[in-house]
Amino acid sequence: MQASGDTKEPPLPLALSRFQVSEEFGFLLPDPLTELPAPYGPWMDIARELPQLIASHQLRSRVRQMPQLSSQHLRGREELHLAHLVLSFITMGYVWQEGEEGTVQVLPRNLAVPYWEVSQALGLPPILSHADFVLANWRRKDPNGPLEIENLDTIITLPGGESLQGFILVTLLVEKAAVPGIKAISRALGAILQCDEETLHRALEELAGAIKAMREALRQMHDHVDPEVFYSEIRIFLSGWKDNPAMPHGLIYEGVSPEPLAYSGGSAAQSSVLHAFDELLGICHRQDSAAFLHRMRDYMPPPHRAFVEEVRGAVSLKQHVLSSGDARLRAAFNRCVSALTDFRSYHISIVTKYISTAAAKARARRAQPSASAGPAVGKPPSALEAKGTGGSHIFSFLKSIRDTTREGMISA
Repeated sequence: MQASGDTKEPPLPLALSRFQVSEEFGFLLPDPLTELPAPYGPWMDIARELPQLIASHQLRSRVRQMPQLSSQHLRGREELHLAHLVLSFITMGYVWQEGEEGTVQVLPRNLAVPYWEVSQALGLPPILSHADFVLANWRRKDPNGPLEIENLDTIITLPGGESLQGFILVTLLVEKAAVPGIKAISRALGAILQCDEETLHRALEELAGAIKAMREALRQMHDHVDPEVFYSEIRIFLSGWKDNPAMPHGLIYEGVSPEPLAYSGGSAAQSSVLHAFDELLGICHRQDSAAFLHRMRDYMPPPHRAFVEEVRGAVSLKQHVLSSGDARLRAAFNRCVSALTDFRSYHISIVTKYISTAAAKARARRAQPSASAGPAVGKPPSALEAKGTGGSHIFSFLKSIRDTTREGMISA
């Protein structure tokens, strides 16, 4: 006799919990810890004071005096993520304390070794990435209050004051806006396998709506981030030591590797959201852009990377829509592609304001006779004027992925 459970809905092929993806928060770490266990007080003490220590040029000496702590007392994913966040921020401050002209070649053992251990435990690289900077770096002011910018705060910060906080939290709200779209991926793939066109149509409508909501969330960047502060103060601390003329040889992690290691800086291209949407919609980027995007997957938490790869290997949504001959499905699919194209166009306009226009103003200031005086820190970095913090040639890259997204439309 068959079990009576046959009447239940079949399980989704892509259960989010398998990939540490939250039904409520998506790729965000749900309610991250804000304190490490007592033995890690020396890390937390420095991390809490980073903007002041960098401004007073004291961070490097404080780090060198720090005891070398083992990561073995860290328990569970949340403690490891907070430790990685703290050590990532300390590392970026240490490397860039004196601006692009005063970089270091060696990360001291007492920072490099535990940082490497925590990175290995999480499967993340030993550099600040989107997973630290945004996904694990938030808390509610009122624990029962809404996930809105007025009720949010960062856990750890760097120079840049309210603009840095705004940059992190607006990016977080874009991630949060994506959540219905992430859930729609799972529903859409399940619907294809079940030949359930009604559920598939609804999932595509939810996906298009989520991408539009992400664009709306991104608009808040204008209200909370000053372009000059972003360009002159914040951006350098997100920069890595791969494809960066200011650090052409990489960084030696003392006690880890005698040879320098090269890692890309934090980049929106490290967010799993758009990778997952691209894979679902069958968007094929050009070779050089695709190669950079695939390299950025190495900076995602491994379960999130696995989710993106699972979507990549799933049944083709585009082929299903094409072969169905269903005009309603085709229109819903195209609304998703159109929304994604619009999102990428809007992102280009943000980058133009915060990097291209800000860089032009910085060049004009540098050309003034009085510009040569003064300390290097706080001076706008010139090494990455045409590049993103991840090391890509930013405008050609962004326009290329926007254009190939548009080409993903199904023609009538």
